[in-house]
Amino acid sequence: MPQGDYIEEAIKKHGRRLDHEERSRKKEARMAHKMSATAQKLHGFKAKLYNKKRHSEKIQMKKTIKMHEERNNKHKANDKPVQEGAVPTYLLDRENQTRAKVLSNMIKQKRKEKAGKWNVPLPKVKGMDEAEVFKVVNSGKRKNKSWKRIVTKATFVGEGFTRKPPKYERFIRPMALRYKKAHVTHPELGATFCLPILGVKKNPSSPTYTQLGVMTKGTIIEVNVSELGMVTQSGKVVWGKYAQITNNPENDGCINAVLLV
Repeated sequence: MPQGDYIEEAIKKHGRRLDHEERSRKKEARMAHKMSATAQKLHGFKAKLYNKKRHSEKIQMKKTIKMHEERNNKHKANDKPVQEGAVPTYLLDRENQTRAKVLSNMIKQKRKEKAGKWNVPLPKVKGMDEAEVFKVVNSGKRKNKSWKRIVTKATFVGEGFTRKPPKYERFIRPMALRYKKAHVTHPELGATFCLPILGVKKNPSSPTYTQLGVMTKGTIIEVNVSELGMVTQSGKVVWGKYAQITNNPENDGCINAVLLV
């Protein structure tokens, strides 16, 4: 894990080397030869994976180039099929141009991210350090190995979870800290319901915590709201909705959350 943005700070204070741009340009120019040499050396399964990766990169690059070409593309009126009816004489010498309005990939991505945001009850939460969430467990015959970790916070484990053999399990999630239900408050109704948890959507502290199902203050979880009888505009029953945890579950012994509507 990085211990600080010392590289960025050094660049801000002292700037870059005088020949940084030239070195970067030469490195980029050599990259094609380097990748070609790598592709020729690889054999078997590694070659398949490498070629697949390169293929996807080329497709993405072509798409990006095409998007930028179309963004400022001008189509002349002659390209379109001839419309019925006579054109006045004063319009004959004009070239009617229509600018193709195609949004770039970046703008589309920003719109998607904006659409995916909610007004959460706790917009800012304190980050959890790994030393606080994980406790080191010494293992091995002489207890000299320290690669195992015990999760000290509340966790969610799915129904079909099969635990690894204890000898090879890196992250141990104690049964006492596993939760299956949460007390979810509906902000508009002002009522609280005990609903089953479907999964952990996002833990703001770290993607590792999200993957392990660690639930801390500010975590977005998915709960089963089929019991509430909520329906969509088309009349379908809403199965799962997101909620944000508003308490510290490891201290309170229960999970309190607010539904995101």
